Amino acid sequence: MDDNNFPVAPIGSTPSGINPPELTTPPTKPNVGKKSKKWLILLILVPLLLASSVFATYYYLSKNNPDPETPANKTTLKETAGITTVPTMLDEITADSTWCGTFQMVWNDMKKEIVGGDVAFFDGNPAMVDNLNKETFKSTMLSDDYYYKTYGLKTLKLKAEIERGIKEKFNETSDVLDDLDWSDDGVNDPNNPDVDRYLFYAMLRRNFEYQYELAKLDKQKFDSHENVAFFGTKGVDSGAYQQFDVLYYNSKDDFAIQINTKDRDEVIFVKNPEGKTFNEIYEKMNAKKDAYKGSRGFQNSDDYIDDFKAPNLTMKEKKKYDELVDRKFPTIKGYGEIKAAIQTVQFKINEKGGEIKSEAVIDVIDKLAAIPEPKQPEHRYFYLDDTFAIFLRETSKPQPYFAARVNDITKFQN
Repeated sequence: MDDNNFPVAPIGSTPSGINPPELTTPPTKPNVGKKSKKWLILLILVPLLLASSVFATYYYLSKNNPDPETPANKTTLKETAGITTVPTMLDEITADSTWCGTFQMVWNDMKKEIVGGDVAFFDGNPAMVDNLNKETFKSTMLSDDYYYKTYGLKTLKLKAEIERGIKEKFNETSDVLDDLDWSDDGVNDPNNPDVDRYLFYAMLRRNFEYQYELAKLDKQKFDSHENVAFFGTKGVDSGAYQQFDVLYYNSKDDFAIQINTKDRDEVIFVKNPEGKTFNEIYEKMNAKKDAYKGSRGFQNSDDYIDDFKAPNLTMKEKKKYDELVDRKFPTIKGYGEIKAAIQTVQFKINEKGGEIKSEAVIDVIDKLAAIPEPKQPEHRYFYLDDTFAIFLRETSKPQPYFAARVNDITKFQN
């Protein structure tokens, strides 16, 4: 039908056979502008939220673990000002000092493996090297369950072996291995047979408990320091006295006493120790013990009323023996050069007992090369080619019998 002849119904009526169209809301045009704004807001907010989350996590971790290079459960050790860590019991000590045998253990292995004798620096040995060469402490002086030690070419495989070994034996992690250089330049290069890089490592780990727990005492005075934590025998059952041995008691300021533990460890306290080295202190303590004729039992009787107290101790030390680094010495292969020498000592003691953990490591290069020339001796010239004086005297006589001062040589060469 032609659109122009389509019947038109009167207003208000519906043509027969034709249903009126449903009234619907005209479709609206999409609001592209509003959606774009929403996406823009999301694109801005999401990165901000992510950044805030990362910052919050970093802040929490850094607050609880200030060093991002150190895992949260790892002890951070450093050298304490005023405490001297010595490598042997023969080295001179200061008022506050400490020693543990681990560094001597790695030194002994280095001597045996690459030096073949005593270490002798080309520019002269410091006293500590001469003392280390004496090997006054050896691993054979300890039972195997006290320590772990190994050495070999410095590789990541050896590092993993050490970490696995101390984990299995002591359930411990290392506080020194990550201080070393493990880059390609810092490990052994298998493609360079003229240069070997070795790592010598040792850990000593020990927990000890007294046979009977002692008492935690009120804080009191140590020398001039107030509020110091102490433990002792005050208030404990007399059965706890059995674990004490009096080595000697000359006065309240001159004594040595030993506490025996549940295992094989003995804890010895020496009041006012005498000596410049730990070796001297130990020898003098033994001499006094041997000379002592008094009662060695710790007791509460008609003859003696014995009482004991000692301060709690906690120390965490890391010593870097920088005076040994970059010093050259002859080896079996050629010459060696120490690149790192580190020792840690952690010690704690209280009313229950105590614990000790110590590590030592030596990182050393061993080169097949001509041995560097030792330092050339100074050439001294005793040339009397300017003003001088001359004396003649009889042997063993205090005064000369002739003297002359020469300035103008022409007057003395007639």
